[in-house]
Amino acid sequence: DRLAYLRELEARRATILGSIKEQGKLTDALVRAIAGAETKAALEDIYLPFKPKRRTKAMIARENGLEPLLRAILDDRRADPAARAEGYLSEAVPSTKDALIGARDILVEELAENAGLLGQLRTFMQREAFITARVVPGKGETGAKFSDYFDHREKWADIPGHRALAILRASKEEIVTVDIALDPETGVPRAIGMIAAEIGIAGEAPGDLWLRDAAGWAWRVKLSLTMYMDLMGELRRRAHEEAIAVFARNLRDLLLAAPAGPRPTLGLDPGIRTGVKAAVVDATGKLVETATLYPFPPKRDLIGAEAAVIEMIRRHGVELVAIGNGTASRETERLVADALKRLPEGTTRPTKVIVSEAGASVYSASELAAQEFPDLDVSLRGAVSIARRLQDPLAELVKIEPKSIGVGQYQHDVDQRRLTQALEAVVEDAVNAVGVDLNIASAALLTHVAGLSPRLAEAIVAHRDATGAFAARQELLKVSGLGAKAFEQAAGFLRIRGGKEPLDASSVHPEAYGVARRIVAACGRDLREIMGNGTALKGLRAEDFVDDTFGLPTVR
Repeated sequence: DRLAYLRELEARRATILGSIKEQGKLTDALVRAIAGAETKAALEDIYLPFKPKRRTKAMIARENGLEPLLRAILDDRRADPAARAEGYLSEAVPSTKDALIGARDILVEELAENAGLLGQLRTFMQREAFITARVVPGKGETGAKFSDYFDHREKWADIPGHRALAILRASKEEIVTVDIALDPETGVPRAIGMIAAEIGIAGEAPGDLWLRDAAGWAWRVKLSLTMYMDLMGELRRRAHEEAIAVFARNLRDLLLAAPAGPRPTLGLDPGIRTGVKAAVVDATGKLVETATLYPFPPKRDLIGAEAAVIEMIRRHGVELVAIGNGTASRETERLVADALKRLPEGTTRPTKVIVSEAGASVYSASELAAQEFPDLDVSLRGAVSIARRLQDPLAELVKIEPKSIGVGQYQHDVDQRRLTQALEAVVEDAVNAVGVDLNIASAALLTHVAGLSPRLAEAIVAHRDATGAFAARQELLKVSGLGAKAFEQAAGFLRIRGGKEPLDASSVHPEAYGVARRIVAACGRDLREIMGNGTALKGLRAEDFVDDTFGLPTVR
């Protein structure tokens, strides 16, 4: 996220420099200021005076010759502004009141485009402002789930992301109104004081009094709204970042859950009226049997359902029963528990496990599922997914779009582009952290390996289907379209169990096999004994194996 922000910041910096240069207004001081801006907000503050804008009140006042009036008031505070204004009357400016309003409009625009002042006010607001939520009259009943925020007030700086998202959701649904403002008794006078200090108001002369009044006006009609918009945008961004970080952690936990391993598994997708969908997969995840059970209303065939479960367990040597955690999950678990009690003597009793079924329905209706099970009813595909995700959560969950796995509350409220980027990065990190068995991985899983596109992943599977299992990582170079660069990126994340080269089963990259063998030789033991046995390396010093190609971090 930080990298993406910095890239966007640099792109915006270049755009702003180009725009001001085209206007012929770029100075050395501006170049330095733009180069030194560390945030998007600071950049936009600098750019404000140069932004193309619609016709404003200040523009009209300047066209009517009122800018010299403002300069005269600023330069000589002793004179009465109203008396000065008499010299600027015209057909377009019929009264001294109109003249002073025009001068004030110019001053307000200048203050609203003052980068230094905006930065001071923003920092002050971020520290001192309160966010307030109040229920919209008449919405108390329909918005009852947001009742915690019907009369809510807390410091803007202190509000946690989940509470901010709840308030923003309530506001979007027009249940509450939201304001971000300073305390009227203590905060507002200090903000106006900052504006007055920027103008340079020190005394009580007629000009000072007029300028002080103009400073208050500038805060009320322009700057307070600017600050509200800035802080609301910052609050939304901050809340989204916090939420996305939580969603990413949740997804990572799901993906990296310990696999049950290659064991025959019965997957049950609970349902009441539509029945419990059942699917048995063998130790490799291959589908061997499906059924639909109706233990609940309206059919209430509990005995038949139990008998079917017992028969599937007995026939296929089922060792695990994966039960989806959706509707009727507990009732289905009781059904399985009762069935296990009735297993024939001598039958191995499987272990039952409640499994998250998040995204199973999305997978069932996906193109990938249709390719994998073209003749299987959509409703039964979910049971297959539930069984497989117990065997190997990572291999199965990568088939589902990360957002569809259901990784947290308010996930549909946050920036969807950022969420997608973050979740896809988590999937890629998880896949590459664990590694992929090259001879059993699906194209969906291989797609997430560094260096492999969907096309290359499908080419690897097609090559494997046509020629048989890979015996060595180097054989990847025989795959159509897979060149040296893709091999260099992907090889270290692909594993081959029982192949020609024992190191192909490790996370060691082929480029580092030489240094790995030197380490093995120094141990004086067989490579297979050392793999996965960190204690065998305790007597060695990593520094002894550093060379011109491999530095200390790599060797370690």
